[in-house]
Amino acid sequence: MELHNLKPAEGSTKSEKRVGRGEGSTRGGTSTRGMNGQKARSGYSKKRGFEGGQMPLQRRVPKFGFTNINRVEFRGINLDVLQYLVDEKKVKEINPEVLIENGLIAKKDLVKILGRGELSVKIDVTADAFSKSALKAIEDKGGKASLVNG
Repeated sequence: MELHNLKPAEGSTKSEKRVGRGEGSTRGGTSTRGMNGQKARSGYSKKRGFEGGQMPLQRRVPKFGFTNINRVEFRGINLDVLQYLVDEKKVKEINPEVLIENGLIAKKDLVKILGRGELSVKIDVTADAFSKSALKAIEDKGGKASLVNG
């Protein structure tokens, strides 16, 4: 053991510096926050995107585009997914309840059946909307496509 190897026993010293505990602690007064200013105040928090008073980027960049407030958002389900449900899950009829049980949609989602993939069996499908190719594929196999509200 040498003098340069000496260190306190494990857990015997505190690593956390206690600030704001009076002048005698050498960390009283400004409590390591420097002189007056916004950052020296209690409760200070920098807003996201704050650039020191300069006009922030999100306000300098022009807005563009258009958001349609009447847009109807559908959850797309393709024919290959329906075929998977028939093959693996042994489902006879497809409706929103079956899709919710299998985790494909959420409770309030609107469903649109899309035409990717192929069907190999006759199946009855109930959904909020159908693409033309999906409708044709379902009816070609002798299945029935019906709308939820119709």
